This record gives sequence, structure tokens and C-alpha cells, in this order.
Amino acid sequence: MFEIKAQLYFSAAHHLLNYEGECENQHGHNWLVEAYVKGTELDKSNILIDYKVLKKELKKVLDLLDHKDINELDDFKGISPSSEVLSKYIYTKLKEVIPNISKISIWETATSCASYYED
Repeated sequence: MFEIKAQLYFSAAHHLLNYEGECENQHGHNWLVEAYVKGTELDKSNILIDYKVLKKELKKVLDLLDHKDINELDDFKGISPSSEVLSKYIYTKLKEVIPNISKISIWETATSCASYYED
């Protein structure tokens, strides 16, 4: 099994619903997103997927979130846009164009990360 990872950043604001504490107030993050792709077969160049392709497709998804108030986006109306929810959202969008995406990890800070993957 082979696995590669690409990383990109986006910045956005959000606030958590049904939460008591500082994060119930609007605040922002510079999120680091890691996209993982797994597979057993390499192409004729002996690569799993071109990093350029993975980053290009990941950027398209992140552009939907970048410099936005995530709570105001249609996909998140009435939903608490936690890092867990965002990781699943990014995974689902990316899987539409990269079927062998295996995991999305999203870092709020250098020490706090949430991931989404499917079995």
C-alpha cells in the first residue's frame, strides 16, 4: 500500500453552536489541511497521484471556505462547523474527484487536529 499527503492552508471564521465557552463566539483560524491518498497501484511514472493534481483539487474545495464566515455558508446553516465537521466536508467534496482519498486532517492550531476517514 502506498500513501501520499499534501498540505494547504485556509483562513476562515466560525463559531460553535450548542457550546458553552469561548468558541461559542465568532473567532478565526488559519487551518492547515492535510489530504491523504492511498492505493496499491502506481502509474507509468511510478506515482500514486501527481501532487499538483491533489493540491489543485484540494485548493478548489478550500476556496469554498477561505476567508468566509463558515456559519453563513449554505452547507453549514444550523450546523456547528467544528473541525470534525469540516474534515468530513472536505473529504466528501474531494472524494468526488479523487476517489482514493483516504483521510483529511485539519489542524486548528499546531497542537489540535481532527481527522475524517472511512473504513
